[in-house]
Order: sequence, then C-alpha cells, then structure tokens
Amino acid sequence: MAQTVIEKITQAHAVGWPQGREVRAGAYVTIRPDHVMTHDNTSAVLKKFKGLGAARVKDSRQPVFALDHEIQNTAPDNLAKYASIEKFAGEQGIVFHPAGSGIGHQLMVENGFVKPGGFVVASDSHSNMYGGIGAVGTPIVRTDAAAAWATGTFWWQVPPMVKVVLEGRLRPGVTGKDVIVTLCGLYNQGEVLNAAVEFTGPGVASLSIDERLAIANMTTEWGALVGWFPVDEITLAFLRERAAALRGRGLGDRLRDAELKRWETDPPRSDPGAGYAAEIVLDLAEVSPYVSGPDTVQKAQPLGELAARDVAVQKAYLVSCVNSRLSDLRAAAAVVRGKKVAKTVEFYIAAASQSVQQAAEADGTWQTLLDAGARPLLPGCGPCIGLGTGLLEPGEVGISATNRNFKGRMGSRDARCYLASPAIVAASALAGRIAGPADLRVEARPLRKRHRTFAAPQPAGETEIRDGFPAGLDGRVLFLPQDNLNTDGIYGKDYTYRDDVTRELMARVVMENYDPGFAARVQSGDVVVGGFNFGTGSSREQAVTALQAAGIALVIAGSYSQTYLRNAFNNGFACVESPDLVAALKAALADRIEAGEKTIVPGDTVALDFVRAVATWRGARYAFTPLGTVVQELVIAGGVENQVRRQLAAG
Repeated sequence: MAQTVIEKITQAHAVGWPQGREVRAGAYVTIRPDHVMTHDNTSAVLKKFKGLGAARVKDSRQPVFALDHEIQNTAPDNLAKYASIEKFAGEQGIVFHPAGSGIGHQLMVENGFVKPGGFVVASDSHSNMYGGIGAVGTPIVRTDAAAAWATGTFWWQVPPMVKVVLEGRLRPGVTGKDVIVTLCGLYNQGEVLNAAVEFTGPGVASLSIDERLAIANMTTEWGALVGWFPVDEITLAFLRERAAALRGRGLGDRLRDAELKRWETDPPRSDPGAGYAAEIVLDLAEVSPYVSGPDTVQKAQPLGELAARDVAVQKAYLVSCVNSRLSDLRAAAAVVRGKKVAKTVEFYIAAASQSVQQAAEADGTWQTLLDAGARPLLPGCGPCIGLGTGLLEPGEVGISATNRNFKGRMGSRDARCYLASPAIVAASALAGRIAGPADLRVEARPLRKRHRTFAAPQPAGETEIRDGFPAGLDGRVLFLPQDNLNTDGIYGKDYTYRDDVTRELMARVVMENYDPGFAARVQSGDVVVGGFNFGTGSSREQAVTALQAAGIALVIAGSYSQTYLRNAFNNGFACVESPDLVAALKAALADRIEAGEKTIVPGDTVALDFVRAVATWRGARYAFTPLGTVVQELVIAGGVENQVRRQLAAG
C-alpha cells in the first residue's frame, strides 16, 4: 500500500520491524539514525551515558558534537565543561566542532551529515531544519541521546502527516521567514501539532535552500515534529556545491557522487495515494512581510499594521540557526549600506557558522554591517537562547530574526520581543522602531484559510502483547479536563531542582499548581484522563515520575506534548491517546467542568484492552493508539535506562 515519505524513510531506518509489514503513522518503531547531534548539552548526555554503565559509544560515526550555546561564557567552569566534552570526543573518535565553529544545525547541513532520505536527530528542538534538504530531522531528549550513543538506536512514534501545498510564488521583498511566520499565525489551533509537515506543490520550486531551511526550522514553533521539503534540482545544486567544498577539505566521502546520481533519478518522495491526516493550501503570492509577537509566534501581524503603531525598539538581533546564513546577512547589509544604526538601538549580528562569516567577509557583507554600527558576536546561539551579551533588559523591546520570542527567553520577562525577517530587523535597527526597508512596497493581501482534515485510518488487526505486559487494565477515572496542562502545573518549579525530594513528597505535591486538592483524592491504580496537548511546556521528567509516585497506573489524553510522551515511555510509564474518549468525558461532565472542578472523579472506571486498543467507559468503546512492542518493552523494563543496561550486560 502507498506510504508517505516520512513512513518510507522511517521504514528504511527501522530496526527489528516485522518483515513485509509497512510502517504507518502512529506506529512505535526502533530507529537507527544516521547521526545524533548534541551541543553544550553533551555534558548532560555524557552524565546519563556513564550512568548507564557504558564505556564506549556503539558507533563513533553516529554522534556529532557542536559547542554553540554558551560560547561567550569564558568562566573556568564552562571552559572546563567544554574541555571535558572535547576530551571525550577525542577518546571516542567522535567529530567535534569547538566553540566558534558555528551553530550545530548549520554545521550538520554544511558538513554533509544531513542527506536526502536520511534520518538525523538532535538533542535540540530545531533539528526539524534538516527537512529543508529532504531528510527526516526531529528532536530527541537527553536520555534518548545517551541511549543512542550506547546502543545506536532510539524509539520513535511515527507522526501523522500533514500536506502543505504551496501555490504561486513570493512577491519581491517577501521571504521564507514571512511564510513560516504567516503559517504559525494563521493556523494556530493545533492543526500540525506533533505532525510531520510535508511541503509540496508548484510553489516549492521558487524557494531557495536558505528559505526552505528557515521554514523547516520554524515548523518547531508551529508545533510539528518534522518539516520536510522535496528533493528537486535546487536541492541537488546545493548538494553538489557542498560536495565540492567537502572534497576540497578532504571530506569527500560525506557526500558521494553515487548518492547525488541516485537522488537525481530516484529522490525520496511520497507514493501516490499515500494517507495524510490533513491538508493546508497556501498561495505564496498572498504572503506579505509579517511580524510575530510580542512574546508569541502564534500571533502574526502584517508589517504595515505594526509599523503604523510606531513601536520603538532598543535591541535588534540577526543571529540563530533560522536566519543567519549568507543570504540573510546580505539582505540585512543591503538595507543598512551607507546608513547608521539608530543611537537608541543595539544591533547584534552572528553568522550561522564560521564559513558563513568568512564568505560574508570575503564579499564585503560583514564590513557593511559593521560600518553601520552592528555589534559582532561569535558564530553561535548566544542571545537567541538568552545567554551572553546583548540580552533584553526590563522594559526594553527587541526585534529579532531568531525563531522564538517567548517571554523571558532572550532576557528579562519584563521585556517584549518580536520576530521578523533579516531585512525588517535591519530596517528597524536603523529607524529605532519596527519598520520595513525604505524600498519595500508590498501591500498586505487577505489570507485565505484553506485547511481540511481526513479520517484517521483505523489500526488493522490486534496488537501483539509481550510477556510481562498486561493484556488489559481497569482503573478509577480521575478526569483533568484542562487542555494544554503544562508540566509546571503537574510538577512545580519549587521542587524541580531540589535533590532531596523523596517519592513520598513527589506524590504529595503532584498537580499542586493545577489543583492543590489532587493528591488527596488519588488512590493507587487510578487512571488519569487529561485533555489535549497534555504535558506541554518544559521537559522536566518529574512531571512523569511524580504521577508514578502517586500510584497512577496510566494516563489517557486526547493528545500529548511529544516531549512529555518521550519522558513517560523512557521512564516506563504508559500513556495512550484517545481523543474520542476525552471528548465523551467532556460532554458527559460538562456541568462539573463549567462549575470549575479541576479534578473530577465521576465514580466509575475505565477498562483498557491493549490487544484490541479499545477503552470502555460507561458501556461505550473508544479506540486508542495501540501500544506496540517497542513501548511495551520499555514499560516492562521500567524505562529506557534499565533497558539499555540490560542490553549492555548481555553484550
């Protein structure tokens, strides 16, 4: 049967998948990725790796290290951390990029680690960027990275696929950044949450590689797990240029001529008739320069509307893995050439990599920016992640070509931040307020919302149950009706960073920020039923282990933050998705929800049949996502760390 390109790439990288069985969205699969990138968090992954009892990485060609986040920090403890990472890389034969080389994601693409049809992961949320050249790029958590070092594999749930059809072409002065900012603002109701987004349609051919990388990068902010572009002549031209550059450095084996020829004749693509969860259509000609914010990517406004409000800015940024490539620097330089940054503005620039900066220096772009008054930083993340020089102070307003503008991310929580394209950021730095380039004459056009969903395919057959995993489970229902219940609500910050918290204390404070009365109502064996996007927010694992400590047998939700789901399974805690059951509970208990009850105990039980993937409540049956053997084995082992220890002990 027909498969999407994500299903096909996953199948090609699957380990232990049944012979002759096609990978489908929703399946849990063990993946052997081509590469695993870690950055400054390599030290945290290394600690977990050593805690597994591992001495050597499984395959030294798989990990890639790139120091890029806190490179401005020259304090002895940070330098010692960097030295320890470099030492480990040398001992293990791992490729290591020192501070100042560039941002990890850019280096992965530049240096031939990412290829069409590949599967590349990173312990960083913006690994979606790799889809700009036809690879599956997706984030993993630190425990996954440590497990991948030790075993060469990690587990993954294949996401549903959303097709985004791009029609027309961008008008002059409109950029790829405007496209993704528009999509984030126009479709901000979870339309692509935890999905793989495939960009297709005739409009793709009009987008440069830099624009595709920027769009794929920010599918993360849109809520997707993967952003994928097809492999066409533009992709191949970029790869040929990279292959030549790598040959010149003696690294020609990373991109081979035989691979280029194969992608020319048989590029990765979805099959005709493949199944999609939804489709979105966007006419690129309708897109105009947009600005998102303040403090959220889910709110986007045409530049003209915002410029008319005379919003003063004190800081401007041209940094990050989304918009610091050569074309971005050139776009900014064209705006500021012969002019000066406003005296009330600090304008910070950092190239995406050392080679990008060298190219910008060679053609005069870099000097043009410096002559205008831009303040250079080393190639890296820096202010984008709220580290180092140039952070927003209380009361300040910033405009940035980065990918995130969450409150407090780039400095003070009492500051405000907007996102825009490099040209708009540069123009705003000159004007001292949010503004576009003087020669930008692009009128805003009405944007049409064209979105349709398709019926989800029903799982075929019964689920195989591993020895040690129950065929079914019954438990009293504890209904938490709130959607987007975040990890701060589940387990508060007052306990997250304490080392003296016992399981008993965790059980007493679980859900304290959501419902202080929750812990007193819990009984061992209860089943929590949550709303949609359960566990959004930070990646703290205690939001899982606190529920385990309280005796919760399982969580059912309409959907999950993928990070929460990874942490749950990595800790041996079962979670299932059943949007229909959640909708039924919301309808049946609407009066109690309206009355403001945070934790509703309806007084009956829910029965789960793991063989048939069906939950029964009040006599009605509701399908849930099957828990395949990959998840079952994690639960049986008590989590991924125990599972890896057993694998290592067995040799």
